[in-house]
Parts: sequence; structure tokens; C-alpha cells
Amino acid sequence: MLREMGRRAKEASLTLMNLDAATKSAGLVAIANALTAHTDEILAENKKDVDAFLEKGGSAAMADRLRLTKERIAAMAEGVLKVNALPEVVGEVLGMTKRPNGLVIGKKRVPLGVIGMIYEARPNVTVDAAVLCLKTSNACILRGGSEAIFSNSILTDIMTKALHSAGFPDGSLQLVRDTSRETVVNLMRLNEYLDVLIPRGGKGLIQSVVQNATVPVIETGTGNCHIYIEKTADMDMAVRILYNAKTSRPSVCNAAESLLVDRLIAKEVLPQIALSMAEKQVELRGCDKTREILPEIKTATEEDFYTEYNDYILSIKVVEDIHEAIAHINTHGTGHSEAIITSDYTSANLFLDSIDAAAVYVNASTRFTDGDEFGFGAEIGISTQKLHARGPMGLEALTSTKYIVYGNGQVRE
Repeated sequence: MLREMGRRAKEASLTLMNLDAATKSAGLVAIANALTAHTDEILAENKKDVDAFLEKGGSAAMADRLRLTKERIAAMAEGVLKVNALPEVVGEVLGMTKRPNGLVIGKKRVPLGVIGMIYEARPNVTVDAAVLCLKTSNACILRGGSEAIFSNSILTDIMTKALHSAGFPDGSLQLVRDTSRETVVNLMRLNEYLDVLIPRGGKGLIQSVVQNATVPVIETGTGNCHIYIEKTADMDMAVRILYNAKTSRPSVCNAAESLLVDRLIAKEVLPQIALSMAEKQVELRGCDKTREILPEIKTATEEDFYTEYNDYILSIKVVEDIHEAIAHINTHGTGHSEAIITSDYTSANLFLDSIDAAAVYVNASTRFTDGDEFGFGAEIGISTQKLHARGPMGLEALTSTKYIVYGNGQVRE
């Protein structure tokens, strides 16, 4: 089955690479309209997934990640139109240089080819991944988690019909509906047809793909994100930013999981933070110095400081200064998104220069690490590696380049 899907995707990719912009635009607009028109059907299928997830004991935070609403479907459709409105990147020529022998050499942006996507929980990823791949003339094979199989199936069916009506080749978009582990393993080794594989989900999924795939992998986003409140920080701003970063949607990868506080202001700011976090019943786990100020909270273990909770839990550590904060983040973080709250210009720049992460913030919530917020319309994932792409992956990250060379009869001596 997978090999046949791969063959169809590869065949489609050869047509997609020369598909004109008008046809691609028509396909994306058709997808947006179809999502809106079929909202009730999507909600009915999504309810099956959410109900089954909760019956199996799934957490409320993760159920929220899985759940679709009319508003979220409308936002998905709007996101498709935003991607459609972005400038074309495929075919862009990145400069031409004339050599002494008369050859004119340049680079041209081209599709990656066939993109495989393995992901968990969030049905909106099905739409985001599909439209970003199609906008960049890539064929895609999607494999979502078993917990979202009904949602992913209806979304893919709706999008496939819309693409067909716009003149896209068969095989442009396909969903692997067999949710067995064996199928995942086979997809990770489909080198003959896949050009790249992008995992998106929890640490276990991402590491499994990175360690076992023979297809080239772009590693995305486990998010053990930190907020560091430096000694000169505006306290009200710090509490407000942390509240947003931790509680607005704790199940996502750009949510804050750990708080670092300068010892000089810890006694003043930690009680304010505890009150703020209590509004959402966030469980606090602190180091010994934190518990001297907040004795009622749990003791944080070393493992806590490495953990992406995806839940209403926050680890807290009181640090000596900005240097200890930077060292802690670079040791325990996952290279995703990190923030400093400060009024000191020198500290802000030191933090920006010293933190090893895809996105580093000064006086802003980590929740902004997102393709739409960065102006990409959507993202296929947030890369935490350094080769090819880093941070939210928009259109350019789904392309490669090839050299184009013009001559007039040159031969090499």
C-alpha cells in the first residue's frame, strides 16, 4: 500500500513542479471553501475522535488540542487563504553571476518533491501541512495519529475532492489510514519515493523518527520553553507574559514549561506569580530556594527541569544571575523558544546572543513562535535543528535550490 502511495506521489510531484500559479491558487481557494461548506461533517467526525480519546482517559489539555470547533475550522480556512495570498517562491531565481569564461550561473528555487509528514493529535496540522506542501508544488503523504483518524480522514477527503476539481494531479495529497506502528516504520524507510520526512508531535515520536528513519528528516519542535525574569524586569509585565505563555494553551509546543527568577527579586515576584497561576490551577514545582518563598508547592526534581509537560504544570528555579539562567536554559532547553523579561539593554542583548534556540524573545511571550504570527500564513512545523531550516517552517523551508547554468558552447579544458 505505502509503495503504491509513494509511486503516485512521486508521479504527481513531477507534474506539480511545473503547475502554474493560477491552478495552485484555484486549488487552495477550493480547499478553503470546501472546509467551510463541510463544517458540520468535520465536527461530527471530530467528535468521534474526542469522545474516544476521553473514554480512554486522555487529559483535558490534550483533548483541547484534538478538538475542532466552528471557530477553529473557520480559522483553518482563513489560514489556507493566507497561504494562498503569499508570494510564489517556487521558480524564484536567486541571482545570476557571469564567469570569466562566459558561463552565467544562478540558483533557482525548486520543490523538495515528495514530503512525508508524521504527526500527532492536532487535526489542523493535516490542513496546514497539505496547503504548504501544495503551495510549494510538493506532493505530500500524511500520517496522523490514531487519536485523530476520523478527523484527518474527513479533512483529507474534502481537500482531495477540492484539488481534483481545480485540476491537480492524482496523488498530490494522500493520507495513510493504517495507524499501525508497522506502517510508520515502513514510511520512515520509503527512500525510493520520499524526499524528506517531517515528524511533528511529542518527544517520543520525534526521537523515534530521528533514530529510525532512513529517509532524510527535518527535526521539529519538542518545546521545553523558559521564561527568565531578570532582576530589572517590570513585575506586572513579567506576570502577564508568564500567564499567557503558560496558560493560554498549555498543550502546544511554544507554551512555557519552566520559570527562572533572579534571586534579587524572587521574594517580591514569586508570590504574585503563584496568585496568577492559581487562577488556572497550575501546579507549581520549585527548587529549594523557591520553596523557601512558596513552601506550599511541590519540590521540583532535576527531571522536571527537562520536562515538556503540555499541561497545567510549571517548574520554577531561583537563579543567581543571568549567567546561571543562560547556562540552565542551554542545558535543559530543547532549542525551541526562550524569553527574558528585563529592562536592561545589556542583559537583553546578552540573552539574545547566548541562548541556543530557534526563537529568542525579549519582553514577549513564547507563544508567538508560530507560522501565522511570523507572517508565513501557517507552518508545517517548528524546526529545532540547524541544517536546512530553523524555527517556524513556511514556504521557503519546503523548497530547495538547483543551479541553472547558461552557456554558448563552452567546454572545460
